[in-house]
Amino acid sequence: MAEPGRRFAIGYALLPKKRESFIQESLVSLAQERGIDLVQIDTDKPLVEQGPFDCVLHKLYGEDWKKQLQEFSLRNPNARIVDPPAAIERLHNRISMLQVVSELKVESHEDTFGIPKQIVIYDSETLGEAQAWEPLKFPVIAKPLVADGSAKSHKMSLVFNQDGLKKLKPPIVLQEFVNHGGVIFKVYVVGEYVKCVKRKSLPDVSEEKLKSLEGSLSFSQVSNITTRERNDDKYYKMMHLEDKEMPPQSFITDIARGLRRAMKLNLFNFDVIRDIRIGNRYLVIDINYFPGYAKMPSYETVLSDFFWDIVNQKETDALVTNLKNDGESEAGSDRRPSPKNSCDKDSRKYGSDDCCLDGEGEEITISS
Repeated sequence: MAEPGRRFAIGYALLPKKRESFIQESLVSLAQERGIDLVQIDTDKPLVEQGPFDCVLHKLYGEDWKKQLQEFSLRNPNARIVDPPAAIERLHNRISMLQVVSELKVESHEDTFGIPKQIVIYDSETLGEAQAWEPLKFPVIAKPLVADGSAKSHKMSLVFNQDGLKKLKPPIVLQEFVNHGGVIFKVYVVGEYVKCVKRKSLPDVSEEKLKSLEGSLSFSQVSNITTRERNDDKYYKMMHLEDKEMPPQSFITDIARGLRRAMKLNLFNFDVIRDIRIGNRYLVIDINYFPGYAKMPSYETVLSDFFWDIVNQKETDALVTNLKNDGESEAGSDRRPSPKNSCDKDSRKYGSDDCCLDGEGEEITISS
């Protein structure tokens, strides 16, 4: 527990657009009331020359930034990095991103979960081979393999038949579109906190409708086609979003915490749909690092609580380490040092509880 009157500093390194949406006055003020100062990191200066920081909160990429974090951690071993770059990088690949979902084990007597059928196409030649995408059923969602938050990584298409594949530029992921009642569940994770909200998504595509659709449409085109309908009150009433049943909270929480442990991340969200063919079957279709939390209800309180937990856990860890070191010194110098794994340094530097870590931008509101 922190000593009375002690103030903490959390440095944040975010791109301008992210900074504008996330670092709002309401969040800054609430954090200050908790004894936490949010301090902007100057990315034009070396990180090691700034601070002191009890924690570094970031969403920047690149080898130079990664090296800066490593150097900062070596000089400030008690500072927490949220989150480890190696763990974040897993979400930059849309195959490895969802692979972790398949590895989770969540007990439920009634509900099941998984991911949609999907394949990765690395070149145009393979894309032209029917056997390559034969396991999938049209329509499919075409997504760039790389999900690094860039504008290019958000260029997605809804493909209705084989002709629609010709316009695509590999490497891409083809993910089978699953009818889900036009509703997507966005699950926000902030440390131990889990919040699920429902949003409107792409409408279902019936077998009859599919026969009249050709080629492919970019997500922006799909949006434009339905803009007038979606702006009409009749459309929203027809959707009956308020009547759509939420997934079981305990079930979603178990998935969220399983993902957090497996990915070793504190800040992320994931999108879930309910397969209308199987009412109790849920599919995770996307995972994003450090999403738009300002869209989450009471985000200021949730994030302030998280910051408090982070800095106080750091204090507790430091106290335990000091007590342990004092105990070892008193025990005498004949004690042999315990062997260390080769990745202990990285585990320590990024504030992770685990060793050997396995190797996202704006949200797309119409994803499936």
